[in-house]
Amino acid sequence: MEWQEVLLKLIKNKISLFGIGIIIFFVIISISAPWLAPPADPDDPYMIPRAGWSIQPKPPSEDHIFGTSEGQYDIFYGIIWGARTAFRVGLIVVGISTLIGILIGTIAGFYGGVIDEILMRITDVFLSMPFLVAAIVLTTILGKGLDNVMIALVTFGWMGTARLMRSQVLEIKAEEFIQAAEALGANDIRIIMKHVILNTIFPVVINASMRMGSIVITASSLSFLGVGAPTGYADWGQMISFSRNWILGSQGNALQFWYTVLIPGLAITFFCLSWNLVGDAFRDILDPKLQN
Repeated sequence: MEWQEVLLKLIKNKISLFGIGIIIFFVIISISAPWLAPPADPDDPYMIPRAGWSIQPKPPSEDHIFGTSEGQYDIFYGIIWGARTAFRVGLIVVGISTLIGILIGTIAGFYGGVIDEILMRITDVFLSMPFLVAAIVLTTILGKGLDNVMIALVTFGWMGTARLMRSQVLEIKAEEFIQAAEALGANDIRIIMKHVILNTIFPVVINASMRMGSIVITASSLSFLGVGAPTGYADWGQMISFSRNWILGSQGNALQFWYTVLIPGLAITFFCLSWNLVGDAFRDILDPKLQN
């Protein structure tokens, strides 16, 4: 199936169109961040400005349209610049881990034998470690910071792609066109790049799209637990972390501080939902079993 046909079907799918619309909305917010929320410190625009030093959050007002969180961090600023953080984490982690998975899975599936056995046993070792726990441990060892979070997520995030790619390569390498290319004297690199990867990449693209949302949730979880982004950094998980002491509100007014958790929570929800919707649409379009 050609890319043009896939894109056409993707646009005609109402669910995927809704997901694409949300993604475009967040892209516009990310690009427009310097104008929507001008940074107080141009040298470090991701640090959220503070409206004071009071512990108790303040409700939405003319000066702070989404209110302020614990420590008087501006929620609107955190949401706007947090969109950039979400794209940065998602694209870098998913991109690098997918490339690693494609490399390992392709080599293992194409060459088989001892190489396949060694690479898959290494993959099994990494799979045996609980993903979130392993990421927390490695981030703690490396130190607090978003770059270290991404290193941890990449380190423990490539195995699913490797297994998926290996299964696809094993299925296609017995096809006649692969054997014909080998008979014509094409070298392994040419066969892998021109014939194998191009005919097995679609399931990996679907998997990568679905993982964008889960990676952002995991990174936000690490920030919420205090081992992710530094305090005051524009990260949606960090914003929810600021609300943990105010979720129950005050006595007689349970919803007094609703804005501290609802607004960043909706940002994470819609961002992850959009990628899942697009991934589902990709799967429906590219999976012949579902089409039948």
